Parts: sequence; C-alpha cells; structure tokens
Amino acid sequence: MNLISKSAIHIPKSSSLLLIHPPVVKPCEPPAGIARLCGALNQHGMKYSVVDANLEGILELLKNSDKASDTWTRRASRHLESHLRDLRSREGYHSIDRYKRAIKDLNRLLEMKTAENRIRLGLGNFEHQDLAPTRSRDLIKAAENPEANPFYPYFKNRLLHLVENDQPSMVGFSLNYLSQALTTFAMIGFLRKEFPAMTLILGGGLVTSWMRRPEWQNPFKGLVDHFVAGPGEGPLLSIMGVRDTGSGEIGNLHCTPCYDPLPVKDYFAPGAILPYASSSGCYWNRCSFCPERAEGNAYVPVAIETMIADLQALVKKYRPVLIHLVDNALSPAVMKAIAHHPPGAPWYGFARITHHLTDLDFCLALKRSGCVMLKLGLESGDQAVLDAMQKGFDLEEASAALKMLRKAGIATYVYLLFGTPPESLGEARATCDFIVRHHDEIEFLNVAIFNLPVSGPDTMKLETKMFYEGDLSLYVDFEHPRGWNRKQVRQFLDKEFKRHPAVAPILRRDPPVFTSNHAPFFVMD
Repeated sequence: MNLISKSAIHIPKSSSLLLIHPPVVKPCEPPAGIARLCGALNQHGMKYSVVDANLEGILELLKNSDKASDTWTRRASRHLESHLRDLRSREGYHSIDRYKRAIKDLNRLLEMKTAENRIRLGLGNFEHQDLAPTRSRDLIKAAENPEANPFYPYFKNRLLHLVENDQPSMVGFSLNYLSQALTTFAMIGFLRKEFPAMTLILGGGLVTSWMRRPEWQNPFKGLVDHFVAGPGEGPLLSIMGVRDTGSGEIGNLHCTPCYDPLPVKDYFAPGAILPYASSSGCYWNRCSFCPERAEGNAYVPVAIETMIADLQALVKKYRPVLIHLVDNALSPAVMKAIAHHPPGAPWYGFARITHHLTDLDFCLALKRSGCVMLKLGLESGDQAVLDAMQKGFDLEEASAALKMLRKAGIATYVYLLFGTPPESLGEARATCDFIVRHHDEIEFLNVAIFNLPVSGPDTMKLETKMFYEGDLSLYVDFEHPRGWNRKQVRQFLDKEFKRHPAVAPILRRDPPVFTSNHAPFFVMD
C-alpha cells in the first residue's frame, strides 16, 4: 500500500486541529459529538477549525447534478431549490405528501449522480456494490483510491483549501455510522498521500464499537495515527498536548457544546436543531442484546444543574426551533429537572417506559416544558418477550404511558423489534394486537428486525453464522431457537403487520429518510 507522497504545503509543529464530519448521514442538524469537542477545545484555548463535509458534500452533489434524459430526474433538478426551501421552512411540513415528494426528488438526484459508479447514494445512505464498510481491506482500498469516491471532487478542493488556509497539524474524523466509513477512509487516504506528516485521528460511535470488540486489532496501521473510543474530549486534548493535572480534569471532562463553527441554519430543517447529550452510556443498561451493554460502555451523566444551565444558555444564544436530546435514554431525574426548569425551546428525546409516564401530571409538566415528542422502546407487545429481554416494564404500564402522553398532547414514536430469540409468530402477533389496540395513541412507528451483537452477553448461547461479511462486522446472524428466522419475520411484517388497516396509516405518517429527526415538525403546533 503506497500512501506516501511529498506535500507542497508545510505542516507546522504547533497543535492545530481540523475536525471533519464526513458523509453520509442525515443532514438535518449539527453533529453532536463535534459540538462537544468544540466546547472542550474552546475551554482549553486550542486552535482548531471545523468542516461539516456531510452537509457541504451533499449540497455540492445536488447542485452539480448532470443533466438527465429521464423525466423524473429533469423535474427533480428543476425543483431543487424549491425542495430545499421547503425542507428549511415550516410550510414544507404542512403536507406529508409535499414533503415526501421533495425527499424522493433529492434522493433521485443523488442516486443518478452515482448510478454508473456501482454506488447507491441517498440523503442518509451510501452503499457500494463492491466495497463493504465492514471489511477493513475494503476501507483500505477506499483510502488507496480516493478519486473513485463520488465526493472526491468536493473534498479534494475543500481539504486543500482548508490545509492551505488553516495549516492544521492534525485532522480528526468523527465516524459514527457505516454509511460514513468508505468516504471517511477515502478522505483519510487523500490526506495521507498529500500530507504524510499530518497526524490523523479517528473517533466516533462506529470506531468505539470496533475497538470494544474483544478481538480488536488495528488493521489501519500507517494510515490512522490515533484511534479514540468513547467520549473524545479528554483523549483529543491529550493528543494535542493538554496534560491531566492529576485532578481527573481531562479524563472526566464536561464542556458546554459549541455550535459556532457549524452552519446551524443551513441544515435540512426549518431552523436550528441543537443536539445535546445529558449523558453517555445508558442509565438502565440491562436490556439483553443492547449494544451499550455488549460494548461495556459506562453510564456517565452530566450533573443536573449543569445540564439545565447548558440548555438555557444554548437556547438563549442560538434560538433553536428544536432541541434534540440525544441520550440513549433520558432518565426520570433528567425529565423531572427539565419539567421544573424548561429550556425555553421545544424538545424531544428517547425515554424508557416507566411509571413516571403513567402519571398525567408528570406528562403535562413535560408538555409545558416544551416536550413535543418522546421516542419509546416498546420492542414487543408480549410480556414474556419483554421479560426475557429484561426491559423492566410491563404492558399495563406501557398502555397507561401511551394513554397519558396522548392526553398530555405529547406525540409518541414507538420502536418495535421483531425476530428476537424469545419471540415466535404468536408473540409477533401479540405485538400487532397491542399496536392495533393503541393505534390512536401512537403517532409514528419504527419497525426493525433484530440483529445479534457479535459480542453480546447471550451470543454464546445461540448458533451463529456470518451476517455481514467482514472483520469489522458488529452483528452475526443466528439460528433462531424457535425457528422464527429473518425470512419468516419479513414475510409476517410485509404480508400481515404492515398491511393491517390500523397499522398502515401510522407507517405512512413516518417521514422518509429523516424519520424521527423530522417527525416533531409534523406534530408541533
């Protein structure tokens, strides 16, 4: 692998940093992790710059779409600017049909831009027919041939300009999703070729999952200089030369996120959305097959007083249309605090089903604080399945919570998981029955088929086989102990569950591509 060439630009020895949010993820809000890093870098007086290459790269491809011969693509190109205006204005969310047309047209332009490159590209998707993000050898190929990436014309010029102007000695990539991996490594390969002396750092949620695997061995030596697992503030400052004073300041760092370097008003949303995490890890951390549990990620909450002060200060500064609380699950203590100290802007987040949500007064207090939607991990409508998964609630509690949230005027985005080891067709039908009984209390549904984490605590109890080929795969397929395999699950979902007259209208309400990220705009007053 020859990734070394001479650089025409001098890289200074000083610790200056360029942070990159790479394509492709939904371009609807600033990246939460990079905003936290910016806060930490500001607090320590470090020199840095930021580029949201995801938003910029997608817009560059959209605005430079080739002229097409088919009617759909020509129409989509003509309406590009009006579609972007719709997604950036409240009027664009008044009609789900108008919204869906905009999303389909934008996806069409991206798909046609890459159709001849064996790549399927969308607003939240990047799939290569020959290269898999779960294979390290394919990521290395992407690094060796960056010019084959559809974003290459964009990131080549952008990175050269940034390096020449800002002269960073380090570049950090935040890699959170598989859809970002191939382009991230194409950008890494380009920088390694052009600037061999530059220090390259790789962190983010996907990298954390790779590194927490027991058999992890770095396959990218000579390509990436530093890998960061978990919250990156402390490790990044350490790499940049900030030393721990012995007080634990660097290792246990909280800084108010800073969105100043990010184009908060340019995303595909009707105003600024501010993502904020009041914790890392999960406070429950007992669900079987949970990735957080499988990876051993500790629960680390932000102090309640700090969180309230952060949110109120951020709202005052940025005046967002929506706060996205990105915790794995908002603890009851956090929700109580927000109810008593409203942030001053509408908000939504993920919450576990607990007895707190069966209390109408509590739900009304959440509504008054600005809560417009809660995402709820119901997973199953069968009690035995819930107990086997250690979900920690019963169906009566779930039923009461849905009813109280409905009465309070808080929308629900309910998550279901089919094909888990304790489930069979009977239990799946029980889930369908539960949803049918509560269809008036559920605004949106997320329907998923279970994936078995490769390092989960119960994986050894099942007969497993390759699911995604590759040494970096995070999941394995398995022989279902009750014969309820993926093919049968899909048949049930497609032919029975999704066609039920009480379920189908809920599924049709789901915003395509952006799903829960845009769902609040369809239920806000």
